[in-house]
Order: sequence, then C-alpha cells, then structure tokens
Amino acid sequence: MMDLASYSLQDFIPFTADVYFRLLARMGEAFWPLQSVTLLVGFLALFLSLTGRVRIALGLLAPLWAFVGVAFFAQRYSGLNWAGTHICWIWLCQGLLLLLLAVTGWGTALERDTGADWRTALLRTLLTPSVQAGLLIALCGLLGFPLLGVAMGNGWPAVEVFGLHPDPTAAVTLGLLLVGFRGSALWFTALVPTLWLCVSALTLKVLGAAWYPALLVIVAVAVTGSVASYRPRTAR
Repeated sequence: MMDLASYSLQDFIPFTADVYFRLLARMGEAFWPLQSVTLLVGFLALFLSLTGRVRIALGLLAPLWAFVGVAFFAQRYSGLNWAGTHICWIWLCQGLLLLLLAVTGWGTALERDTGADWRTALLRTLLTPSVQAGLLIALCGLLGFPLLGVAMGNGWPAVEVFGLHPDPTAAVTLGLLLVGFRGSALWFTALVPTLWLCVSALTLKVLGAAWYPALLVIVAVAVTGSVASYRPRTAR
C-alpha cells in the first residue's frame, strides 16, 4: 500500500509559483477588457442582494461560475494539474445550483418589501450580523484582489478579478450567499466556494504567496457569519 504519510503538500501541487501566477495573468489578458463588465455585474449583484432581490443576483452569478469553470479550469488550469477538468465540473454544478435557486427561490432569506424603497430595505438588511460579514467578504472579492494585484506591480489586465478568476469569484459568491441565505440553506450553497478558498489558500501557501492567510480569514469570517445567522426553530 502507498504510505500517504510519506507525501507532503508540495507533492500535490505540480507547478511552480511563476507558472501559476503567469497563468492567472494570462487569463486576464486573454479576456481584456471583460473585467470591467464582470466587476459591474458583481457590484450590481451585491446591490440587488442587499435590497432583497437575491434571486436576480443569483441569476447573474450562475453564468460566471460556468465561465470560470470552462475558461479557467478546463481550458487553462488543466494543463498544469490533472484535477482541473474535475474542478471544472464542480464549478459547473455550482453554477447550475445557483441558477436553480434563482428560479425557485429555495432557501432565500430576504424578500423585497414592495412597500419600502431600496434605501429602507438596505438599512434594514445591514443590521444583520451575517449580512455585515457577507458585505465585507463581497467587497474584499470585488476590490481586494484587484488592488492586491496592482500593489504587486501587475497591470490592470493581469490582476485577479471577479468573474474571470476563481478566488475572487468564490469570495464574492460566498459574501452574497451570506447576505441572502440563512441556516442550513446557507451551509449547503456555500460549501463549494468555501472549499475552493481553502484549497486555494493551501496552494498559495505551498507556492510561497504571503497573502494566503487572507483566504483563510475570509473563510473564518464566513463561518462566523453562518453561525450567527443560524436560529433553530423553537418548539411550539
């Protein structure tokens, strides 16, 4: 039998830091200037979620998960890691799940109050701890990753952006799910983006990226927000 204890985490990362970060840069360069569109979609989805129109927001997210699954994992990442094709299918399934939730509305916690304007709905929503955590995570995904890339000296086409790259896409989605879902529905829908952020954090750790703890902090904030949102039913 194979002795798994003889393997280290590095044995499961079949590429170097230079190769991986160049892949991320090429992904952005290949689809420039689509980043501007995906960022606008991300901010729109966040606004819709905060004002109670979660199902529309999910409908915006679903095709982006499918796009990242095919364009990044199947067509690019799979050339570095044999697992890329399998991860693509996972991302496609998550995109399908988001689409089904957009159509059915199952598990959504927020509904738009047609008697109140969007400002009232927004202020009411922001009083919830899980929503505050989700807003923080979503903004980190929308703004934090591009700003990090710029700080590292990368040009705008080469930075990681929501809707094109997996890490910011998973982070923003996780944030929006915290805004729009509660309890068991939240845990179920957030599983894939949470697991990906953990896998990515471990990958970045192996590659020597100093910012890998930020992904674990996002996961920790998400778990805390999920626990805060859970309110078990009381017996009648």
